[in-house]
Amino acid sequence: MLAGVELGGTKCICTLGTGPDDVRAQVEIPTTSPEATLAAIAGALDRWDFESLGIASFGPLELDRTSANFGSILSTPKPGWSGVDLTSLANGVPFAIDTDVSGAALAEGRWGAAQGLDSWVYITIGTGVGVGSVSAGQILRGAGHSEAGHQRVPKLAGDLFAGCCMYHGDCVEGLASGPAIGARTGKDSREIPPDDDAWNHAAHAVAMLCHNLVLTTLPQRILIGGGVMMGQPQLLGLVRNHLRNSMAGYGKVLGFEDFIIRPGLGERAGPCGSLALASTVVNQSSGAS
Repeated sequence: MLAGVELGGTKCICTLGTGPDDVRAQVEIPTTSPEATLAAIAGALDRWDFESLGIASFGPLELDRTSANFGSILSTPKPGWSGVDLTSLANGVPFAIDTDVSGAALAEGRWGAAQGLDSWVYITIGTGVGVGSVSAGQILRGAGHSEAGHQRVPKLAGDLFAGCCMYHGDCVEGLASGPAIGARTGKDSREIPPDDDAWNHAAHAVAMLCHNLVLTTLPQRILIGGGVMMGQPQLLGLVRNHLRNSMAGYGKVLGFEDFIIRPGLGERAGPCGSLALASTVVNQSSGAS
């Protein structure tokens, strides 16, 4: 039996089970102060009996196990959460921790639209833009975890929008996230019609991100989810078209309709991501690869 905690910017989801088709219990907790939120999560976990815990959190995170701050949230714009240690949630139980988007990527490989692949990418577009890359079946990691959503990319010709990322201005997150689309139009993104040109600008930024990923992490498939993407069905086609034009026949991308797709788990990818992380602890302890 596995337990998972998905920590998001507005809510946290605690899940008990073994996968998307075997969820025994689930509790949703609003993300408020670190003290109140972590106490509520600990209370939910205390009621359950499980073998390992997966923690899939918003970032950035310190994932270097040799660091004294391993398992802590690094500098984040979310008030009060910088430096918060998440490892205390394990309370002595074996655990794995990673970003929420990396967890979702693992879940798609285990139960979703990346089954049978060796390398793939999961992109979520919502309040921010997160990227989880899996290479040879393992989450891609080096000096830290992926922050590909903050890549600087070319904009459409004549676009003067400065972007809204507090760190980089017109990075992908500053051009394609929900807040970015709202800043460009002066409207709530949910009120913008599907044919508004703001969506084309956002799709172009995401396609430029995909272009870079195709040539660096070498994915066999790119899955794009999140509230913005799922709420605007036309975006997927726009991203494919911009990527096709940008690649210009170069690289090993043949069928764009099969290469850029929606996550197989849909909105369940996040909560299932925490269970997928928990399952890696079980696999390691049992000697599985």
